[in-house]
Amino acid sequence: MTPEQWSTAFTGRIAQRLREARKAAGLTMAEFAQGCAARGVPELTEHSIKNLESGRKTSISVADVVVLADVLGVPPVTLLFPLGSSATVEVLPGRELSTWDAVAWFTGESPLEETAPKGSPRDVLDIFRQHGDLVAAAQSSYALARKRRRAASTTLDRSRRATLLERAEGYEEHAFEDCQELRTFRGRMRDRDMTPPALPAELAFVDQPEAPTPSEHS
Repeated sequence: MTPEQWSTAFTGRIAQRLREARKAAGLTMAEFAQGCAARGVPELTEHSIKNLESGRKTSISVADVVVLADVLGVPPVTLLFPLGSSATVEVLPGRELSTWDAVAWFTGESPLEETAPKGSPRDVLDIFRQHGDLVAAAQSSYALARKRRRAASTTLDRSRRATLLERAEGYEEHAFEDCQELRTFRGRMRDRDMTPPALPAELAFVDQPEAPTPSEHS
């Protein structure tokens, strides 16, 4: 496939995914265009969408893909690669990969034998993904600690209350360690002149100068 043919085929694949997603969402082309206009892109008219879906329009901008994906309520990358419906895809002219490997390449998750060089784009992506994993772990352990503490506070059985409190303390210790690890990691990100993502409200205390234990926020 020549570069020109590949470019046209790539746009055609996006058009097909758009058509499928639009129908799955139960949107008419007019409603689809109205959604684009509501997002500040009135040039994506019903006529232009019809031309795209029919194949008469053979190119599309990244900005348009983002807007169209938002109207449809799908991740933009799912419009670019036929994950789930095609085993392979020509990700570049003459370069065919499994569709999942193509998605992973596009999002920077491609497994490589060597560690990403410090400061490289993939290194930055890896750091933010690791941060997301740490946030999820802290949220989970913190929620469990609060749940156990509440359970202990609502029982009138002294023996059961003592058991539940003991369990709560164990969960709180895990939550404290997870929050401390998250706090340290965010500090390392700032040391590298990176701005960590905002924390969920229940973990806001992690960024306090002297972060208290999760039990103090139960």
